[in-house]
Amino acid sequence: MNVKRFWAMFIARNREFFRDRSAFGWNFLFPFLLVAGFGIIFDGKVYKDYKVGVFPAERTLPVIATGDLPVRFQHLQPVELIGFKSLAEGLDKLRHHKVDFLVELGPRPYRYWVNESSPKGYVLERLFEGSLAPPVAGNSARRIPIEGLEIRYIDWLFPGILGMNMMFSALWGVGYVVVRYRKNGVLKRLKATPLTALEYLSAQMLSRLFLLMFTLVVVWTGCHLIFSFNMVGSYLHLALVFFLGSLSLTALGLILASRGTSEELTTGILNFISWPMMFLSEVWFSIEGAPRWVQWFAQAFPLTHLLTAARKIMSDGAGLVAILPEITVLAVMSVVFLAIGACLFSWTR
Repeated sequence: MNVKRFWAMFIARNREFFRDRSAFGWNFLFPFLLVAGFGIIFDGKVYKDYKVGVFPAERTLPVIATGDLPVRFQHLQPVELIGFKSLAEGLDKLRHHKVDFLVELGPRPYRYWVNESSPKGYVLERLFEGSLAPPVAGNSARRIPIEGLEIRYIDWLFPGILGMNMMFSALWGVGYVVVRYRKNGVLKRLKATPLTALEYLSAQMLSRLFLLMFTLVVVWTGCHLIFSFNMVGSYLHLALVFFLGSLSLTALGLILASRGTSEELTTGILNFISWPMMFLSEVWFSIEGAPRWVQWFAQAFPLTHLLTAARKIMSDGAGLVAILPEITVLAVMSVVFLAIGACLFSWTR
């Protein structure tokens, strides 16, 4: 590899990005708008579809015996019951907004837990208390506060917005741009130069990694100054997770860029990959309670492992050992995607 040619391509790609004012500005404005919007929307407003955790019970379709739950509460239309085998598992899901309300089955008075920072939890608590009216002997409830730090919804959402911004920037900034270069004949002209495919792909990938991490720092700093996000773990560990996530997403973009010649087809493929990843990787909401096969399928996306590790660090203070499974998967995905992209890459088709 010729370092001088590689560096020239790296500088040229960065200048192209920074000179495109609309794309440059949108990379910063879009996540700011999302964070601000959700910060306002979830400040006390309520939406349908509520997830109620019950324990001890089976994971899916928990069987509720007569008297284990108030009848009127159990049959509420918007309520989905999710079973947990232990209190500890249920509290972990409640604290991380995987469920909105937690109830113990069986003993009287009923015992329940609610995350006070959850607007859905507030409504479910009112509904649960209303289902016990009029209060009679054996038909009452005791509210138990959550031990430890409660996680705000905005704290849970923020890593998802950062990850989603990275996903779109990596896939479109590499996959779409390289296909456009191929269609316009830019790659064909580069092939006539001493530049090798390895040098070109390495420059594209390193440029995108630099831009993704630069954008991450700017957006994080700006949003943190406004919303004061909770950060329990190490910033160094978080930076490592986002770097590996950026690497895997960029490498995935290189696969899409390796052969495409049609911008329209590439757009369709990018949407086909990015939208399911955005919804199943828990960017906006938890998929707790979804069919098992959906949760397993979500593990095929690098964004899923990126957000899982980031939330563990930010909310639980997890160290490298705790996030080792996620960073291992991201590293393996990066290597596999890079190998496939390098093998398939063509200058002209």
